[in-house]
Amino acid sequence: MAFTQWRRFTFFNKQAVPTNVAGRSWETVRDAEMTCSTCGRGVLIFGDSNGFVHMVNHNFQVSTFKAFAITVLHLFQLKQHNMLAAVGIDEDGVNPVIKVWNMDKKDKFGNPFCCRIQRTIPASNTPSMVTSFCVHENQSFMAVGFAIGSIALYKGDIAKDRTLNRTVHLMNENEGQITGLSFQGTGKSCHLFATTENLVVSFNLQEKLPKKNVLDRRGCSIFCSTMSDMVMDNHFIVTASDAVYAYQADSRGPCFAFDGEKLMAKWFNGYLVLVYKDKAKNSIPSSSSMKIPDKNIVTIYDASQKLIAYSSPLPGVQEVLYEWGSLFALVADNNLICLQEIDIQQKLEMLFKKNLYSLAVNLAKSQDLGKEGLVDIFTQYGDHLYSKGDFDGAIAQYIKTIGHLEPSYIIRKFLDAQQIRNLTSYLQAMHELGRANEDHTTLLLNCFTKLKDVENLNKFIMTPETELHFDVETAIRVCRQAGYYKHALQLAEKHHKHKWYLKIQLEDTHQYRRALSYIRQLPFKEAENSLKRYGKTLVNNTPEETTELLKSLCTDYQPSNHSDLGQQSGNVSKSNGVEFIHIFVNSPNMLVKFLEHLIKVQDKAPETVYNTLLELYLQKMNDPAETQSKSDQEKLTLNLLKEISLKKYDTDQALLLCQMNNFRPGILFLYEACELYQQILRYHMDHESHGLVVETCRSYGEKDPTLWQQALTYFARQRDVDCRQHITQVLAHIEKHNLVPPLLVIQMLSKNSTVTLGVVRDYILRRIRQESEEIEKCEKSISEYQEQTEDMKKHIEQMKTSATIFQETKCAACSYELELPAVHFLCQHAFHMHCFESYADSDTECPVCSPKNRKILESLREQEQTLASSMALHEQFNNQLKRSTDGFSVIADFFSKGVFNKITLVTDSDTSSKGATGGPGSHGIDPTLQKELLMMQQANRR
Repeated sequence: MAFTQWRRFTFFNKQAVPTNVAGRSWETVRDAEMTCSTCGRGVLIFGDSNGFVHMVNHNFQVSTFKAFAITVLHLFQLKQHNMLAAVGIDEDGVNPVIKVWNMDKKDKFGNPFCCRIQRTIPASNTPSMVTSFCVHENQSFMAVGFAIGSIALYKGDIAKDRTLNRTVHLMNENEGQITGLSFQGTGKSCHLFATTENLVVSFNLQEKLPKKNVLDRRGCSIFCSTMSDMVMDNHFIVTASDAVYAYQADSRGPCFAFDGEKLMAKWFNGYLVLVYKDKAKNSIPSSSSMKIPDKNIVTIYDASQKLIAYSSPLPGVQEVLYEWGSLFALVADNNLICLQEIDIQQKLEMLFKKNLYSLAVNLAKSQDLGKEGLVDIFTQYGDHLYSKGDFDGAIAQYIKTIGHLEPSYIIRKFLDAQQIRNLTSYLQAMHELGRANEDHTTLLLNCFTKLKDVENLNKFIMTPETELHFDVETAIRVCRQAGYYKHALQLAEKHHKHKWYLKIQLEDTHQYRRALSYIRQLPFKEAENSLKRYGKTLVNNTPEETTELLKSLCTDYQPSNHSDLGQQSGNVSKSNGVEFIHIFVNSPNMLVKFLEHLIKVQDKAPETVYNTLLELYLQKMNDPAETQSKSDQEKLTLNLLKEISLKKYDTDQALLLCQMNNFRPGILFLYEACELYQQILRYHMDHESHGLVVETCRSYGEKDPTLWQQALTYFARQRDVDCRQHITQVLAHIEKHNLVPPLLVIQMLSKNSTVTLGVVRDYILRRIRQESEEIEKCEKSISEYQEQTEDMKKHIEQMKTSATIFQETKCAACSYELELPAVHFLCQHAFHMHCFESYADSDTECPVCSPKNRKILESLREQEQTLASSMALHEQFNNQLKRSTDGFSVIADFFSKGVFNKITLVTDSDTSSKGATGGPGSHGIDPTLQKELLMMQQANRR
C-alpha cells in the first residue's frame, strides 16, 4: 500500500520528561554517553559507555549500578520474567561478555543479583564486536550476532549460574555483519530471524542443527529490524529505503511502500515506529558509531487501521522505547521526549470532524471500546449519511445500533413514503435480531403490503419457527386487516393459533367446512373451546357436520391427525353436552338429534338434557308444520317421561312443561308417577270428566280413601248436570268401606237439587239398619260387662269375709300329685315347693297369675304417670297460651306431646291396644274398678 494513501493524524502529544522530581532525576545522567537501551516491567533501562546501567521508573527517578568494567554494548529486558540480559566489555580489547541479572534479587551491595556471566566469541574464535543481541522470553535461548557475520546460539536456562548446555554457530563468517536478531514463537514452533545488510534469514530452532533459510536477498542496517505482535501476526519487520517488508518463518509477507531512508524500526503495542532521515537537511554524522544525524523524522504507523498516528521531526533520535502507554525518544543531548497517546474519545472526535466514520468504527473495535461506544459511532455515521441523502448507507449503519438505540429515532426519519424500503430493511433486521415488538411487526407488515412485496411477505411469514423473531398474533392481525387472508391463515395454521384461523375462515373467507375440518384435527381441549366459541355459526351453516362433530366430542372424540397435533392415543375425553345446547338456538331439529344421541350413549345424562328434549318434543307436537304423526310424537314424549321418572329426576320442570303445552297424557303420567292422586282427581274434575273421576277413585281409592269423599263432594255440587249414576257408584263404595258417616253424606247431597230422596233412600235404609244392629251389639256387650263386674265384686267380697278352701291335688307347674311341702295361693293354684322355687320370680306371687297381674299393674302405673304429667302440662299449656301471640302454634306443639290423648285399659283379649289412644268408642277405667282390681292382685299373693 502506498504511503500517500495512509491518512495522517496526530494521535500523540509531544512533551518533555519532567526534571523537577524528588530523588535522583534524569538530569543527573544527561552527561553520560548512552550506548544502548531496553524497556519493560515498568522501567526504562539505558546503558552507557562507562559500563553503567541506568533504570528510570515511572516517576522518572533514576537508579544506577555498575554492570561492566568498560562499556555496555547491548541490553535486553524480558517481558514475562524480571530478568535483564546484557552484553558488554570488562577487559581491554575485543572481549564481549554476556551477563544476566535477576532484578528481583539484590546482592550484598544492594545491586541486582547477577546470576550468569558468559563469554561469547564467534565460531572461528576470532575476536569480533557484538552487533546484535536477543533473548527468548522462555529463558531457554540467547542469540548473539557479530560484526564478522557469525551468530552464536546458546541453549539452556539462562537464569542458572552454570555454563549453558550448548552453543550452536548458525552462520558462517564473511556474509556481512549481523544487523538484527529476533525470536518468534514458543514450544514446537520456535524460530530465529536474522538480518545482515544483504540477507534476511530464519532458523528452525527445533532442529538439532538448524539450517539457514534465506527469506530475502536484501537486508537492512542496524536498528532497522524488529518483531511485530499479534496485531500483525508476529511478522518479522525489516525496513529498506523504499518499503517495509514483513516475513514469516518460511516466506515473505505483506509489504508497505514507505519511502525514505530509515534509521530505526520499533514495534510497540500495534504501532510501527520508524525513524527517518530528514531529507530537507543534510545531517552531520557524529564521531561515535551510535550517533544519529541531528534531525530525524519520527513516524508512528497504525498497521491495522492503515493510518499514520503521528509524524514529527526530532533532533538526533538515539533510542525509542515504549512504557506506561507512551513512547519515549532519547534525542540529542540526552534529552528524553515523551510522546503521550491521546485517549480514544479524542481520537474519535478528531475523526468525526473529518467525517471519517468508517475509520472511527475500525479504531473503536481495535481499542475494545464496547458496544455502547460503537453504537454512538454508528448513530453519528448514520446521521451523516442521512444528511447527505445516502439513505441506503444510513440505514445500514442504523441497523448496527439495533438493541441499543431507541428504534423510534430511526423510524421517524424513514416514515416518508419514499424511504419505505429503507424502513422495511431496518424493521426486518430488528425482527431477525429478536428486538421487535408488536408495533414493529405491525409496521413491517404494513410496509410489505404497501409495497406489494409478496415475496418478502411470504419469506417473513414462512420463517422457520426456530428463527421466529416477531409476534405471530400481531402479524396475523395485520395481514387480515390488509386483506391478505391466505397469509394470515398460513401463519395461524403454522403456529397453531387456532382462534385466529377459525376467526378468519368463519368471518372473512366463510369457508365453514374447512374450519370444521380444521377443528377435527385439534386436540380435545382446543376442539371443545373452538366449538363453544364458534359452534353457533357452524350449526347455522353446516348443521349436519357440526352436529356429528359435537356427538363425537361428547362420546369418544379422537383428532383426525394424531401426529401433527400431538394427541396421545388411548386417552378418550368427553365433553359435557349441556354446555353446547345454546349453540342450537336456531336449529331445534339438530338439537333434538344431539340430545337423543346424548341420552342414548350416556347411562345417566344430565337432567337438563331430558328437560330440554322434552320441551322440544312438546313444541314439535304443537307445530302444525311437523310431518311426524301426533301419535308417534306422543309416544316418544311419554317414553321420555318414563325415563325421567325411572332415573329419579326432579319432575317439577317436566310437569310444568307438560302443563304449559297442555299435554294431557304427560300430565297424568307425571301425577301418577309422583303419587299425586289428588291432582289426578282434580284434573278430571276441572275438565268435567265425570267418568274418569269415578275411574280415578277406583284406581287409587285404596291408596288414598279420601278420593271417594272428594268425588262425592264434587258430584254433590253439580247443579246443572245429572250425576245420579256417578253418585250411586260413589255411595256404593263409601258404604262398602264405611268411609263417610251417613249424616255427612246426607248433608253433602242435600246441596244438589238434582239428587232426589230415591237416589239415597236405599243407602239410608241400609245405614239405619246397620246402626241399629250396632246399637244392639253394644247394648248386649254392656249387659255382659255389667254382669261380669257384679260377679267380680261378689267374688272380692267373698274373699274378704269367707274362708277359702284349698282343694287342689295337682301341682300347677308339673301336673303331678301334690306332696308336702306345698305352696297354695288364693287363686286356687298349688305348687310343689321345689317347683315353686324353680318357676317363681317372687316369693309372694303366683307364677301362673303374675304375668296377667303385672300387665294390669303396668297399665295402671302408666295411666297414673300420664295423669300426673298431664296435670303439669295442663298448667303449662294454659300459661303459654295466655302469653303467646300465636295460639295455634302452642296448641300444635302440645298436640305433638300427646297431652290431649285418652288412655285406655289393656285387656287380655286385646293386648295389642295397650297404650293406644281412645277413639270415638273407647272407655276410660272406672276408679272403683281400678281399686277392686288392685285388691284381687293382693289376694293372689301367698
